[in-house]
Amino acid sequence: MAHHGEHLTTGSLREQMEALLDQHRAMLTASLAGLTEEEARRSLVPSLTTLLGLVKHATFVERVWFDEAVTGHSRVEIGIPTTVDESFTLTPDDTIASITAAHLDACAASRAAVAHLGLDDKVSGNRRGPLPLSWIYLHVLRELAQHCGHADILREQVLASR
Repeated sequence: MAHHGEHLTTGSLREQMEALLDQHRAMLTASLAGLTEEEARRSLVPSLTTLLGLVKHATFVERVWFDEAVTGHSRVEIGIPTTVDESFTLTPDDTIASITAAHLDACAASRAAVAHLGLDDKVSGNRRGPLPLSWIYLHVLRELAQHCGHADILREQVLASR
């Protein structure tokens, strides 16, 4: 998201946080660039973590924190898995294109869902109780940063095996 680049160190705190979120969202999606479907699904660790699964999970994260937490809709209503493990599970229909499109849609929906909120405004749809938007931004940023690190290592392994 090059148009947000200037806001990484300038602009309001909100603009900086949103720019960092968008940067990490884009880095995670970019981890699939140039891979075959098999490479994106390759299991290299004992857990369910794969490159494609990480982006699928990131879509779940967006829906949990910017739909469920903001609107109070249930995961069933939103149409997302009820557990974290399920959010990494790939179906035969999952492709790089479908998972990428779903992630981009979720990110756009996330931005729209909180556009009317201030950083100090509280949302109450999460099981933890009311949380300020700033906490959600920081939590999602931490999670995306962690998953970008996982993706970097998995991608390095996939590319090294070519």
